[in-house]
Amino acid sequence: MEKIRIGVSKCLLGEPVRYDGQHKHDHYITDTLGRYFEFVGVCPEVECGLGVPRESMRLVGDPANPRLVTTRSGIDLTERMQTWVARRVVELEKEDLCGFIFKARSPSSGMENVKVYNEKGGVIGKAPGLFAKAFMEHFPNLPCEDEGRLHDPDLRENFVERVFTLWRFRQAMGGSPTLATLMIFHARNKLLIQSHHEALMREMGRELAGLKPREVCAYIPQYEAKLMRALKTLATVRKHTNILQHMLGYLRTYVEAADRKELADIIEDYHRGLVPLIVPVTMLRHYVVKHGIEYLNQYYLNPHPMELKLRNHA
Repeated sequence: MEKIRIGVSKCLLGEPVRYDGQHKHDHYITDTLGRYFEFVGVCPEVECGLGVPRESMRLVGDPANPRLVTTRSGIDLTERMQTWVARRVVELEKEDLCGFIFKARSPSSGMENVKVYNEKGGVIGKAPGLFAKAFMEHFPNLPCEDEGRLHDPDLRENFVERVFTLWRFRQAMGGSPTLATLMIFHARNKLLIQSHHEALMREMGRELAGLKPREVCAYIPQYEAKLMRALKTLATVRKHTNILQHMLGYLRTYVEAADRKELADIIEDYHRGLVPLIVPVTMLRHYVVKHGIEYLNQYYLNPHPMELKLRNHA
């Protein structure tokens, strides 16, 4: 498959662009995700004309609208950064990004929880970095994370799953999308969406059922927004268990009772935290392929490459 384009803070790619002339190379991003993602590197400080090395900066003032100020000399760089940000987010529209990985705690690129200080140096709140905030407001549907949160296995899987799903959606809707192609996409992703947000999945299904062919192009942005909003809700063990049991029920006419009982026991083991999700999913995928069960030909069973091992943690 072609690589999926995502934005990444340049320091995470190993580029020495930080204030001290160093980098924060994240090998999981470059070596593991890099097998599937093509990176568009962004460094707000360097791209807005600040040198390397440079004086460190921090957010100061009102957490709802902080200013970017150098730590030692107190130079206010807010307007300079905001002028660059306004231009850069528009330029990034041309990159066809399917997500962004930010540098945690950066006053420009931190996705959340960046410390905001008062003039005396005390912490008075937290906020996103100036670039990260503007980017997320400009691209509200794009999956975004920071490299720190990617160490959490649930957040990591959720981010990668959203990126791959958005990429598949854009691939399906490319060219001249029809109502049929949109409904096929929804049908194949139905259980994946349900594992995150059942109410939104049903709402999207009702909207598709009442959609007229001439309304498809206008509806696609609404569908994409709801798709990304649904998937952003973390799947839970309980939700996964419900989906697995639902799929198990469809095996009744294809799989012998003893084999169904074995799978049911494995699903229960997953529910109890004894085995990772990949175990019952692999068995289900085996039966679906073996018996050619069209209804269960779902992206839920394979939302991202198995080599990433995102479902291997118990």
